[in-house]
Amino acid sequence: MRDGWIRAFVVAAIAEACSWAALLAGMAVKYGPPRDEIGVQVFGPIHGALFVAYGLLVLVVARRRRWSPARTGLALASAVPPFATVLFERWARRRGLLDTPAAAPAERTLTGVGG
Repeated sequence: MRDGWIRAFVVAAIAEACSWAALLAGMAVKYGPPRDEIGVQVFGPIHGALFVAYGLLVLVVARRRRWSPARTGLALASAVPPFATVLFERWARRRGLLDTPAAAPAERTLTGVGG
């Protein structure tokens, strides 16, 4: 089972991508025929907060899972293009970068799981 940081990272990746969609819709309304800025005024700060939350969670998960600087940089850079956080999360999951490491034999013995 994944730990809470991994779950928070996955939720942030999805939420950040959804906020991108909402912000893009708000921008279409702002610059399109309605010429109404309410979408950008509402979704801009939401997207900004989720962008920062995703970035912080990348740093936490990268440290806990011992990602290389290149992978960490890729995860951070994925927040810039729309919807790329979800693509990175799926890629990282397929590569096992989000898996919880197995407990060491000594840890399993101390917890009673290993014998």
